[in-house]
Amino acid sequence: MKAGESGTIEIRVRYAECDPMGVAHHSAYAPWFEMGRTELLRSSGGNYRDLEAAGVLLAVVKLSIRYKRPARYDDLLALETRVASLGHVKIEHEYELRLGDEVLATAETTLACIDREGRARPLPASLTNPSD
Repeated sequence: MKAGESGTIEIRVRYAECDPMGVAHHSAYAPWFEMGRTELLRSSGGNYRDLEAAGVLLAVVKLSIRYKRPARYDDLLALETRVASLGHVKIEHEYELRLGDEVLATAETTLACIDREGRARPLPASLTNPSD
């Protein structure tokens, strides 16, 4: 992974993610962003399962979402996920959720790299230097 790397996935808003008015509930967005991060990692040759098996955990320590327009049941959305920065122990992502050309929401997350005891640990070389 490197700063600036990005990927886009499609998300179909499911009925279970909506309130009685057919609007996607705010709680649906965090799992969508996780899906974006997971697929971005996968596209760069990694996966969370292998990281966790090696004792590398990535915990969300900050999530900020700006809602601009509601997503609705059965909308087909495009979620772009971008690595904003890689630090010694953290990864920052930025997100843009669109319906066609219209931006519905933007967000940022900070993930901290921790060990199984919850202590900060350096990001592994497999994430910061994928060619290693």
